[in-house]
Amino acid sequence: MKWFVAKLIFRICNVGRPQFDEHLRLISAMNAEEALLKSRLIGISEEDSFLNENNETVKWEFINVADLRSLDQLKDGTELYSCIREQDEHECVSYIRSIHQRAYEMQVSEISSN
Repeated sequence: MKWFVAKLIFRICNVGRPQFDEHLRLISAMNAEEALLKSRLIGISEEDSFLNENNETVKWEFINVADLRSLDQLKDGTELYSCIREQDEHECVSYIRSIHQRAYEMQVSEISSN
């Protein structure tokens, strides 16, 4: 068996602005073809719909597997996924600020839960 990281994309429908949720999933399979099939089955099985607080239907729709990467080995520090993002110059500061904010929130959340 080999290990793969699959990037599954879901669309969240009826929540105002279009939203997409990206999941990175660890997949065990004999080959890339099997890993892709397993990834798609996971995505399909996790489609859902529910009523929000305004009694409106919100739909969690699986779009597809956007990426599949083979992992050579599983050990501490193994890179699971890498993606280079290009940002317009005016978006860079905002992007970096949002990363720092998310890191801060994770740290505060971890400290408060202990």
